[in-house]
Order: sequence, then C-alpha cells, then structure tokens
Amino acid sequence: MTDIAQPAPDFTLPSSNGGTVTLSRQRPKTVVLYFYPRDDTPGCTTEALDFTALADAFDSAGAAVFGISRDSLASHGKFAAKHGLGVELLADEDGAVCQAYGVWVEKNMYGGKHMGIERSTFLIGGDGRVAQLWRKVKVKGHADQVLAAVRAL
Repeated sequence: MTDIAQPAPDFTLPSSNGGTVTLSRQRPKTVVLYFYPRDDTPGCTTEALDFTALADAFDSAGAAVFGISRDSLASHGKFAAKHGLGVELLADEDGAVCQAYGVWVEKNMYGGKHMGIERSTFLIGGDGRVAQLWRKVKVKGHADQVLAAVRAL
C-alpha cells in the first residue's frame, strides 16, 4: 500500500488521449491520480466533471490530472465523449496499478462482498513521492480540496 512520503509506484498505462502515460516521465510536474470505480456511473461522472471544471486551474498550478479505472480504453473514450471530459483517463485493465496503490479492495454492497476500486486520490510531488492522499473519497467538494492541496505544495 502506498502512503505519504513514499515513492509513488511507477507505471505506464494506455491513455484516452492516445498513446501511453508513464508516471516517472511526468516529473518534475505535480501529478494528481484519482482512482474511480467505473465509467459513466453517477459518482464517477460527477467526480470526472468536477476535475474537468478545474482542469485549467490544475494546469496553472503545474499539475497533471489523470483518472484511473479498470475500464477499457473504448469505455473511457465513450465516457469522455458523452460528458465532454477534459481529464485524461488511463486504462488499468489488468488492475496492476490499482494493486500497487492499494485501492483494489473488498467492498460490501447490498449485503454481498466483491472486489472493486476504493475511490482514492494521490497527490504526487515533483520528486515522485506521495505528498497527500485521500481514501474513501466523498465526491462533493473533493476536486476543490485536491486543487487547494496542489496550490499548497
């Protein structure tokens, strides 16, 4: 499990913008990784729209924002097009990155247990270390909290 002050696990994932994104190649930029359960569900759509609304502010603060789920690139493409998303979505189809960040967890829903992504956000400083993290994210106001943390770095 990744924690504050630890090096963020490096990865290369396919991107909804075409090509791939390698975390270590983002340095010395600040990076926001938000992990979300599924494309085009109510909470995930709201979260993506909130980050999209603040995309210019994150960019001005020197931060790149990436949403990560286990959905396919095709799913990400439909999701982004349907909602006019301005954040880059990364496809972790085999779940390796979710495992590395400790967000692939057992969840209880409707009385049953299943594995899924725990909505979490990691703020990674220009040195490649986790500067702040949020687990079990409540969507309302979250993107604003993350932007404030980016500005405070």
